[in-house]
Amino acid sequence: MAFELPKLPYAYNALEPHIDALTMEIHYSKHHQAYVNNINAAIAGSDTEKLSIEEICKNISKYPMAVRNNGGGHFNHSLFWSVMAPNAGGEPTGELAAAINSAFGSFADFKTQFAAAGATRFGSGWAWLIVKEGKLAVCSSPNQDNPLMDIAEVKGVPILGMDVWEHAYYLKYQNKRPDYIAAFWNVINWNEVTRRFNEAK
Repeated sequence: MAFELPKLPYAYNALEPHIDALTMEIHYSKHHQAYVNNINAAIAGSDTEKLSIEEICKNISKYPMAVRNNGGGHFNHSLFWSVMAPNAGGEPTGELAAAINSAFGSFADFKTQFAAAGATRFGSGWAWLIVKEGKLAVCSSPNQDNPLMDIAEVKGVPILGMDVWEHAYYLKYQNKRPDYIAAFWNVINWNEVTRRFNEAK
């Protein structure tokens, strides 16, 4: 089964003004499509074709760099599109809110840590909220790595990811990554993050 570009659950302009339509269109239809094409090419004709993208990520050290970069790119972006939504943002409720307060002290403190993970990631990469041994943690990863990977510095199940590659924000925000990070809070789909949290724990 070849991997496919997942259907985007909203229109390219649905996250305006926080994420502009042109960035969304290029990011989804060009960047993510390239990761899908390249992971399929990298595993064509091998037993790896039978595996899910999660299974590949968990054993990524076994695979060549093309699989790591493009498989990671496919997994990360598939998660990224799903954890954003129009008319979203705000704060989570229920068990996820309680878990954030328990792990970070408050939602405000979590926001500070998560934003810092994105702002201080040198070059290209991702900021993550993960479930690690039943508890929440914040971390970041370089390039298209993610916390599912066996090579990750901090391992866990990602439930929220923020892309801090320049292609995610440069058309609108130029070099002002912190402005993009501040805007990202307005598009987080906490219902999906909560679903992933319940699944991960």
